[in-house]
Amino acid sequence: MGAILPRFGAPWELSTGRPEDEVAGAFPAGGRCASGYAARGGVDVSSDLLSDVLPTMLHDPVSYAIPFFVVALLLEWGAARKLAYDEQRPPSGAYLRADAWASIWMGAVSLFTSGVLNFLALVGYAALYVYVAPWHLPGDAWYTWVIAILGVDLIYYTYHRMAHRVRLFWATHQAHHSSEYFNLSTALRQKWNPSGDLAMKAVLPALGVPPWIVFASFSLNLVYQYWIHTERIGKLWRPIEYVFNTPSHHRVHHGRDQQYLDKNYGGILIIWDRLFGSFAPETARPNYGLTKPVGTYDIWKLQTHEYVSMVRDVRQANGFGDRVGYVFGPPGWQPAGPGSAPVR
Repeated sequence: MGAILPRFGAPWELSTGRPEDEVAGAFPAGGRCASGYAARGGVDVSSDLLSDVLPTMLHDPVSYAIPFFVVALLLEWGAARKLAYDEQRPPSGAYLRADAWASIWMGAVSLFTSGVLNFLALVGYAALYVYVAPWHLPGDAWYTWVIAILGVDLIYYTYHRMAHRVRLFWATHQAHHSSEYFNLSTALRQKWNPSGDLAMKAVLPALGVPPWIVFASFSLNLVYQYWIHTERIGKLWRPIEYVFNTPSHHRVHHGRDQQYLDKNYGGILIIWDRLFGSFAPETARPNYGLTKPVGTYDIWKLQTHEYVSMVRDVRQANGFGDRVGYVFGPPGWQPAGPGSAPVR
């Protein structure tokens, strides 16, 4: 039995005032409610969650970028074969076959796990947009896209910073940092559990941003971040380096050197780091990976080893306070204090 959507007021003339448009704005079709049913003061929205959500998932901007990802990766990998290797350290832009394939397979699995969770989240976002949002931003307005892209980027920064400072979230995120190489394949080394950032992004549809625009903006954020995973590009023009996240800034973020730990969390923009005190410039080539390397290319272990360690620590803890610290404290937390060097 269909749910009836009441008409919402729009403080800034953000709505047409027509209930059917209120619902249509949540989805990319931009037309009538899929059910076609209209009632006095409301619209039947039940079938929207089935017929309008799925096409959105099938038109994820990331899927259009995959051919570019593949071509760019093959070109960079091919160029790496001409590099001169030594025993001390891989040269800038190097690839290791086992490492690269681990990244690729982790990315492939993440397409499935993220797809399932994204679909569930999109249904939830649609409900927030329809029943909670105090107003509805029009999907065809330029300012809606500006709000969505900036909002997603700020939320990405916030969650990303939290993922480095709270062990529970670091247990998921550390997989992306586990490679000791920094190249385009590293960008594909994605976590399999994106539930944390999906939960945080729910604030946008709750504030009236159409759910499909939230997902499109997040996908564009991910697409942007692909090209910054490279050592082949040096520092760019100073105004670009000041405003945007660049390969130089992101190399710092992946560095395990003490001066680079927990820096440069931005997605598209680096201004968040400059504003909130987490920025560090690249002064020397970073050493990449975790401060305590996992020592495997097994993708299951790369994804789960920190969860295993966290559960072990909780079981061996002496009291409730220590258990809380092991889960919600920073990586490397110990009962005697804030902990040793972060486990990154």
